[in-house]
Amino acid sequence: MLVFVLFDNLLEIWKTSACDRCLTKELSSLSNDTLYYMATLNQSLSCFEKHQQQGNHSELCKECKTTYRSLNELYSRMEKNKTLCIDIEDSMNMTRRLWSKNFNCSFPREETVPVIAVSSFMLFLPIIFYLSSFLHSEQKKRKLIHPKRAKSSGGLTNVQDKYS
Repeated sequence: MLVFVLFDNLLEIWKTSACDRCLTKELSSLSNDTLYYMATLNQSLSCFEKHQQQGNHSELCKECKTTYRSLNELYSRMEKNKTLCIDIEDSMNMTRRLWSKNFNCSFPREETVPVIAVSSFMLFLPIIFYLSSFLHSEQKKRKLIHPKRAKSSGGLTNVQDKYS
């Protein structure tokens, strides 16, 4: 029974890790996508290692940017094609952690300018609305209406006395 439980657990790990995605259909060797990813990963890591020995992280960010970006794009394509296994995901997580946390490298985000513009517009929209509403509305001024028949205060008290 122990052998069956071990086999069942290993089979479950194999399925959840999607290990078959990194292998050929015969499951005897690595797929071409996996081999290409590994070669690109090795290029990025060797670039990291080369420039890390120099100790200049800003130089590392400049020099290794193209290899890291190509690795990132390859990973994204593999993710869309569903050809990722757990080993590739783990290696990419490690590489991203190195790039961003250890070396403090980052890519400027292209969508930051439109996001800031839309956010600013949405922030000032209520101000614009209330300001235009104030400027385009008619200002109603309170006018006190004085009745013509009740000009004297004496006549007004007589009217009240009659009805009380």
